[in-house]
Amino acid sequence: MDLQKQDLQQPTPSAATATRPADLRASDADRDRVADILREALAEGRLTADEHAERVEGVLAAKTVGELDAFIQDLPAAHAHRETATTYTVAPNRPTAGAVPVDPDENVVAVFSTAVRKGRWRAGRRIHAYAIFGSVEIDLSEALFEYQQVVVKAISVFGSIEVRVPENVSLRGTGGGVLGNFEVHTLDAADPEAPVVYVDGWAVLGNIEGRPRRGRLVADILDRVQHKVDRSLRKHLDR
Repeated sequence: MDLQKQDLQQPTPSAATATRPADLRASDADRDRVADILREALAEGRLTADEHAERVEGVLAAKTVGELDAFIQDLPAAHAHRETATTYTVAPNRPTAGAVPVDPDENVVAVFSTAVRKGRWRAGRRIHAYAIFGSVEIDLSEALFEYQQVVVKAISVFGSIEVRVPENVSLRGTGGGVLGNFEVHTLDAADPEAPVVYVDGWAVLGNIEGRPRRGRLVADILDRVQHKVDRSLRKHLDR
């Protein structure tokens, strides 16, 4: 009977081998998030330039989420991120009935050619994209969103359609491929009022892809500003 009790007390293989969140392999997005927090800490004076450089080097070498968090656990921004991460509002998988018209506000067509829509432009409620032996790029990372819900209807036949969105919107996708590829990276914005972009479509011997575009240009600008601040401080200290 004692042996049976001991066997019952032994953890099951699944419980013993369960992976903690901190032990998960870190992604490029995880490293970018931590690097952004360290950059803000440097700009706020919470870290010295040497501390910032040392931690960034460690971030690049980190393998797990737990190793990354160790570099920011003493910074307020890290705890604020954890608080807001649990309050994300999941966007609906389909547009609200009647919110998006049936007729498109804009058509982007590429037939044996290339069509690109990018830069500072106003995104309508519905955009139709057609790639027939061609490629279409729809970049919403700098677009002006006048509506909370935007539908991109994509049809690719022996072609390619790429949809890019900023990181602070929600992204959903519904579709498939016939000897082709349909891939949309689901994204939930922290702000419940943020725009939602729906990518719907079919890829027939073609490719349709939707994903967020990271704000690397913004990070580059912040680096240049910080470099100027550091240079000004050195000149002041040398006097």
